[in-house]
Amino acid sequence: MDADTADAKLLDAAEALFNEHGVQAVGMDAIRSGSGVSLKRLYQLYPAKDRLVEAVLNRRDLAVRAELAAFLEPYDDPHERVLAVFDYLDAWFRREDFRGCTFINTFGELGGVNDAVAQIARTHKAAFLACLRELVEDAGEPAALADQLAILANGAMATAAITQSPDPAGQARAAAAVLLAAAR
Repeated sequence: MDADTADAKLLDAAEALFNEHGVQAVGMDAIRSGSGVSLKRLYQLYPAKDRLVEAVLNRRDLAVRAELAAFLEPYDDPHERVLAVFDYLDAWFRREDFRGCTFINTFGELGGVNDAVAQIARTHKAAFLACLRELVEDAGEPAALADQLAILANGAMATAAITQSPDPAGQARAAAAVLLAAAR
């Protein structure tokens, strides 16, 4: 198995296991078993679990940004594009493998002891906020609205994970609509 294939299998397995069980509960042997990659190859590619966690988060960051951009693409009306962020959350919360936001969860587990993980989570959340700021600006609304929408979205992510319900996406969307109307 070449290095690129092994790396992809390791990242796939690690992401699925971390999502289901949390980072600290998953050992390297479980990742090896889940990926089908030998332990020797795993440690060649990722000499420390921290490096694997960082790689999973970096890859997830790129995937989420691309998914959200693709989801928003069909929306023409700037105000509907803002609200469509919450429709994206609704679709995500309904996925069988939804266990909450990878960045919130991993920051909660490791953010206080792993500066790299904390920085990746902060960078991801800053990019999400930047996306909201761009959407709000395109809609001609005040920049402060993006900060409020980010709080709604992140709160919905945490609440949906805890309650195991997609309902917080719709509730947050309704609150976002009120904020948009008030901003006009």
